[in-house]
Amino acid sequence: MAKLKKSEVVLTNRNYLAEAKTRNHFLTMDQPVASGGDDSGATPVEYLLTAIGGCVAMTLRTYAERRGWDIGEITVTVTQQQDESGNYLTEKISFEKEITEEQRKKLLVFAGKCPVAKMIKGETKIVTSIQ
Repeated sequence: MAKLKKSEVVLTNRNYLAEAKTRNHFLTMDQPVASGGDDSGATPVEYLLTAIGGCVAMTLRTYAERRGWDIGEITVTVTQQQDESGNYLTEKISFEKEITEEQRKKLLVFAGKCPVAKMIKGETKIVTSIQ
C-alpha cells in the first residue's frame, strides 16, 4: 500500500498568512494585498497550478527516461482561464530539446496521466470533519 500523503495548514492571526507543513517541508500561503493579505506567499490556487505543472513535468520525465529519450528541461505553464461556460485550466508544455511528432503524441497522452491532474479531473471525494 502506498504511503499516505499529508499536509497540515495553520492560518495565522496575521490576515491570510497560512503556514503549511508537509513531511519536512514548510510552505507559506497568503493573499495579494488587494485581497486583504500581505502577499507573503503564493495563493492556494497558485499552489494548485504549481502542483499540476510539477506533476505533469515529473510524469513526462519518468516516461521519457523509461524510453531513453533525452528531452532536456521540461517547462509546464498552467494557467487558470475563464469563459462563458466557467473556469478551466490550460497546460502549455515545452521541451529544451527537439522531439519527433511521434514523441509529441505519446508525451501528450502521458501528460494526462499525472496523478494530481487525475485527482482533480476525477473529483476526488473529500471527507471533512470539525474536531
